[in-house]
Amino acid sequence: MGQYLPILALGVLAVVFCALSFVASRLMAPRRPTRAKNAPYECGIVSQVEIPERFPVRFFLVAMIFIVFDVEIVFLYPWAVTHGALGLFGLVAIGIFSFAVFESFVYLISKGALDWGPLRAPRAEGAVDAARTSADTIRRVPPSDSQPGLPTAAAAAPPESPVS
Repeated sequence: MGQYLPILALGVLAVVFCALSFVASRLMAPRRPTRAKNAPYECGIVSQVEIPERFPVRFFLVAMIFIVFDVEIVFLYPWAVTHGALGLFGLVAIGIFSFAVFESFVYLISKGALDWGPLRAPRAEGAVDAARTSADTIRRVPPSDSQPGLPTAAAAAPPESPVS
């Protein structure tokens, strides 16, 4: 253990140095926000055209599913390293955990979480509530009013349909 003490000290010093640098920069740097500094850009290039709508929520769902499986791998790797020492108890525990993750994935697929694009799987009538699909429940949000020249909320809002 003593042979790793210099590496631990180096890691602690690196974290302390980074934290102190961030704090000193935050306290001493002048704040001069300009329109150019606050403007969004993509890949270092200023956008030439306004984006018509926000990023689809479906990509967020895919990212969350990815994180769930990442967490599963985080638990599977240590189990794989120590499966001999854990014995049957470890096998049963990881089996229950893997089954729960797999069951949640099957539930997501059965609810149509990954059915988007031109080829959608046919669903039984009533399997997915039409009022709860992302196309119906996502409200188009206009860009903030802080940037001049962009459409206002009244101009960007879709026309309301009369209630019968």
